[in-house]
Amino acid sequence: MATVELRFSALPEHVRTARLVAAAVARRAGVDEAALDEVRLAVGEACTRAVGLHRSSGVSAPVRVVLTEEEKKFSIEVGDEAPRSTGAGSAASGGHGATTGGPDEAAAESDDEMGLAVISGLVDDVEVSTSEAGGVIRMSWPTTPAPALS
Repeated sequence: MATVELRFSALPEHVRTARLVAAAVARRAGVDEAALDEVRLAVGEACTRAVGLHRSSGVSAPVRVVLTEEEKKFSIEVGDEAPRSTGAGSAASGGHGATTGGPDEAAAESDDEMGLAVISGLVDDVEVSTSEAGGVIRMSWPTTPAPALS
């Protein structure tokens, strides 16, 4: 099981680098060429979401991306350390908490839900988890083993 871990400052300009690294590692892991655009777009959405959450929460910790090549699948985890309130509910469970921060917070929550909807549309196997300490988006794609060279 090969793993590549990438950490980057929560700046929008670093999202492109994460997308390129994810696509390169996915190609090497054996993800079908037709799915590489989905990998790139899903990682871009997940990283953009994490960057936005860090910036809006004033978190200075880096965004974490873990790319893992397993026997028959390639998985990506995008983690953020933006704090969540326990009353807001989880995006994975469809919970919607009361928004008390005004129009800016409501707009941020709407953008967050839109990003998650895009990711769910791109990736068949996706899991979103949140806690008071941050959140993780786990995505995976099937791989095909490389043919053995004689």
